[in-house]
Amino acid sequence: MGKLKRWWPLLLILVGGLLVLGTRYAAPLYRQSIMQVTASRVTEATKTSDEFKNSDKQYTQYLTGRLLNGQRRGHTVHVKNTYSASGAMDEKYSVGEQVFISHTSKNILIKGLKRDTVMLALLWLAVVLLVVMLHRAGLMALLSVALNLVIFFLAIEIDLARRSDGFLWLFGGLALIFAALTLWLILGPTKQMLITFAATVTGTALSIGLSALVLALTHHNGIYYETMAYVTQVAPQPLFLAATLLGSLGAVMDESTDIVATLFELRDDKPTISALELFQAGRQVGTAIMGPLINVLLLIFIAETMPIALLLLKNGNSWGYTFSMTMSLGMAQSLISGIGIVLAIPVVSFLASRLLVTKAGVSK
Repeated sequence: MGKLKRWWPLLLILVGGLLVLGTRYAAPLYRQSIMQVTASRVTEATKTSDEFKNSDKQYTQYLTGRLLNGQRRGHTVHVKNTYSASGAMDEKYSVGEQVFISHTSKNILIKGLKRDTVMLALLWLAVVLLVVMLHRAGLMALLSVALNLVIFFLAIEIDLARRSDGFLWLFGGLALIFAALTLWLILGPTKQMLITFAATVTGTALSIGLSALVLALTHHNGIYYETMAYVTQVAPQPLFLAATLLGSLGAVMDESTDIVATLFELRDDKPTISALELFQAGRQVGTAIMGPLINVLLLIFIAETMPIALLLLKNGNSWGYTFSMTMSLGMAQSLISGIGIVLAIPVVSFLASRLLVTKAGVSK
């Protein structure tokens, strides 16, 4: 048993490495045709510019490749590819890369790069780091992510079967399951888990409730739901609130977990601490982590919208139009999540101070 504990990290690395390497030879498992580039030749380079003085270079690339699957496996084919120096809507392909292709009556078209090797390598690296460095905690984190993904896809299937009837309520219940399952796997069935869960649900519910009230009172002015993807398939307002709910839940859960863990450690170090002192300590911890957490959400939002925002600005659109089309919804979601982060501080501090300390003394 001791030898197994000593060698299992190496075994995990070896198995993962073999799986990543195996994706290079997994083309026969795909239905779509795959070609491996064996030769590349660039024949033309043309300078282009538009009315807004944006300049770029467009290249014509001739590729030679070998088919890796299908009835014509092993055959050599030739493909023409056009790409730009900016790479905004296309890309250059190099020798050794594998690409998806489609056959037409006249020619062969490249559909995109086969990225399973890179994706699996990143996933394998994340798993190895979590398990090797955090051991059981890392395994529980991976298990919670896997189970939450399964539950999320089941919720999508239920929503499709019901044709979006009660969409927001469905994902509100999904948020409760996410929070309970994640905290139970990470913290276990403990008082710390119950306090964190109660604070997470309360803070998230308050932020979503207040935001929905403000949106209703202002008649949703300034919120451009038409910029959402697939708004013709479902009602935009419930979809927006459901997405905001899940995003706010993660931020509030992160903050609540940190505050509760700190207060538990403080209670253990100082068993005679009073409820008021715990409450004040919780507020201090929350104040310290609130700023960085809100800024993290804002930076994630900015990173997500930056490419399309820059393209709109470079094509002569104003800042006002660009903000409305790319940033208004994300900014609103960030603000709602920020409200939840702020409201969670007194909520989690109050719950922890009342449940960790009783009139008869310190609770166990």
